[in-house]
Amino acid sequence: MVPNTGLYLRSLGVLCGAMLSIGAAKADDISIGVNMPLTGPFAASGNYVANGAQIAVDEINASGGVLGKKLHLIVEDNKSNPTEAASVEEKLIARDKVPVLLGAWGSSLTLAAIPKLKEYKVPMVVETAGADKITQSGNPYVFRIAATQAIEAEGFETKLNDFNIKKADFIAINNDWGRNTVSEMSKMFKKHDIKVGQVSMVDQAAQDLSAELSQIKNTDADTLIITADVEQLTLILKQAESLGLHKQIITTGGSQSPDQLVQQAGKAADNTVHLVFFAPWEPEQTAFPEKTKAFIKAWKDKGYNFAGMTESFRGYDGIQVIAAAIKKAGVAEPEAIRKALWDVKVDGLNGPVAFLKEGPAGAESGQSTTRVYFCKISDGKISVLK
Repeated sequence: MVPNTGLYLRSLGVLCGAMLSIGAAKADDISIGVNMPLTGPFAASGNYVANGAQIAVDEINASGGVLGKKLHLIVEDNKSNPTEAASVEEKLIARDKVPVLLGAWGSSLTLAAIPKLKEYKVPMVVETAGADKITQSGNPYVFRIAATQAIEAEGFETKLNDFNIKKADFIAINNDWGRNTVSEMSKMFKKHDIKVGQVSMVDQAAQDLSAELSQIKNTDADTLIITADVEQLTLILKQAESLGLHKQIITTGGSQSPDQLVQQAGKAADNTVHLVFFAPWEPEQTAFPEKTKAFIKAWKDKGYNFAGMTESFRGYDGIQVIAAAIKKAGVAEPEAIRKALWDVKVDGLNGPVAFLKEGPAGAESGQSTTRVYFCKISDGKISVLK
């Protein structure tokens, strides 16, 4: 891999099978802080997002940068831990003096980090976290390009006729992400007279869910909705198969990496359906097919695992939005960037990005409307549901 001087990584982790090189920023570079889980339970996803962000930086810098300057990422590892996420946020702002940030992947991580934005008056583009509270807590320095769990539920609602659900059980990580998903999906199901059965909230580090799955196997629900990261989901699918659980399985959250499930879970992943926010398997189904094809090529040229694309696009879109805001602001200063974000319109890999106000009057956060896709794994192949 060609050494990359655009990324400064203080906390080293295994980055998607390809180590990102370390380089120092020049004095006149524009630094962007990136708060990601590079180690811990969510490391695979965080590293994919960081790689996608770097591809955006490389592309922008190759075209002359922003305001005549090169962009430079300062990536910090929040270790998949909320306390670390808050600490990382403060380091990037107070020590590294970044004027804008990207982060912090999961909802619990992001909720822990965003009070620092308000304290220091520095904006952040939220690329993954979906908890409604993130944009409803009265923080005018938050701009989210990721779907809320309410948006996921709305997307799910448009496909209900395809799934013929009468009653659904849930397995979800016991954090803000999982709890919000169960809440929003349950509300949507009840609108359509779909019954909600057993709800099992599990620790994000739990590896043996055979007890929960055994109980669910014996319920009268026809569908199991799962919200978990790809590593835990792999274990759940394998254990469900070994127990002979034959319900319709649908996963949510967009962080389950169907390609990784094919690789890691094998036949246990067959006939499962997954809610995602990017469809690299069928570029023509995406919002901007040529842009998708260019990103896929850039990703492959780096030698990265194709499985990471359903996460990596988040980092790419986030940096494109930040770069557009800096350009519109005309200066790399926090308040100018914050104001400019309200006027940004970017064609992202997920779709058009533009921010609407959400939250208490006078302290609104920005929320973009996102696209939702469903894909199905059949005989180890992934197809996008039309």
